[in-house]
Amino acid sequence: MPDALKGDAYRSAIETVWRIESARLIGGLVRIVRDVGVAEDLAQDALVAALEQWPESGIPRNPGAWLMQAAKRRAIDLHRHRAIADRKHEEIGRSMDDAQPAVEDDLAESLDDDIGDDLLRLLFVACHPVLSVEARVALTLRLLGGLTTTEIARAFLTPEPTIAQRIVRAKRTLAEARVPFETPRGTERATRVASVVGVIYLVFNEGYSATAGDDWVRPALCEDALRLGRILAGLVPDDPEVHGLVALMELQASRLRARTGPSGEPILLMEQDRGRWDRLLIGRGLAALARAEALGGSLGPYAIQAAIASCHARARVPEETDWHRIVALYDALAELTPSPVIELNRAVAVGMAEGPEAALELVDELVDDPALRNYHLLPAVRGDLLGKLGRTAEARSEFERAAFMTQNTRERRLLLERALSCAPESSTGAA
Repeated sequence: MPDALKGDAYRSAIETVWRIESARLIGGLVRIVRDVGVAEDLAQDALVAALEQWPESGIPRNPGAWLMQAAKRRAIDLHRHRAIADRKHEEIGRSMDDAQPAVEDDLAESLDDDIGDDLLRLLFVACHPVLSVEARVALTLRLLGGLTTTEIARAFLTPEPTIAQRIVRAKRTLAEARVPFETPRGTERATRVASVVGVIYLVFNEGYSATAGDDWVRPALCEDALRLGRILAGLVPDDPEVHGLVALMELQASRLRARTGPSGEPILLMEQDRGRWDRLLIGRGLAALARAEALGGSLGPYAIQAAIASCHARARVPEETDWHRIVALYDALAELTPSPVIELNRAVAVGMAEGPEAALELVDELVDDPALRNYHLLPAVRGDLLGKLGRTAEARSEFERAAFMTQNTRERRLLLERALSCAPESSTGAA
């Protein structure tokens, strides 16, 4: 029994090290072998070596360096085998002794270069536009988040074989497209950064408001996205929208503890105990927003959304919320990135600033929008506004419709409860 416990303890420690070091390890290897799939295989070989050796030898003082050294040896072996396969046997006999050590020395030296650029390049590769959005998410979590295929499948409630195939196809697509392992420049850089930012926030949002399943929130996904966002902000410190993304995620993550009750039931924004909001994360979010603003220029979509979140974060009680400023920020966001979802959120803010009647007029204009046909929050918001106006029968119908549109079990239960009560004082504001 003690040996088993010792083994479990080592495995847990190694998994923690892997989660921290795998992205840097894979990034360094991709730079050398120029193939994401091969690089991950080499890194996995190093992990297997650690699982075999560390329980006997102990965890090294610098586990990241140990893993890199192990992967380096395997990369050199791979290079040697490829060289042998590519040359005639007699040529190998004449040149191997002289040429191979030099090649291996160059390879070893290049693997020891600064890893910051490698991480950024790896992010750009994993989020390359040649891949589908689903593939970008899976590959990013695998290569930079250090998640296993099983963990990714569990997080997104997707069959494990589907995720595995998605990752394999993504690697093959990158190889076939000969995607260069480099940092894009000029106008392409902005587009590629936007792709990375979008993938990270998609991961975060799935953790913050799970689209399906039995959990209202999945904090682990939020943590993974936050870590990736902070890494990206460190790698591109002069991009205001990256800091805007980090600010938005920090501020939204500050509410996670207050978003669910003792049994995991959802608690909406205006009903949350703000004493449970994480003041450290709020401070970090406000600082990131200040950095985005200090870089100058117009705020981008993520920075504007962070500014909206900051209005909630600064209000110690719901009554102190500056809803008029939130409406103005939604006006700016709608002008920058027109969207019926943004208009719906703006209508909620108008309802808080000017009353439910003004908001209902705006929401009714969205009822026939094809983009919102299956969006459960449209009838949920409409039900809330109708309830506040005393039109309880209509409100009940809207809440029931919203309940059967959502795929999240917790949210469905909440909406059905609201359908039963239709209390005029209830609120469906963003949570």
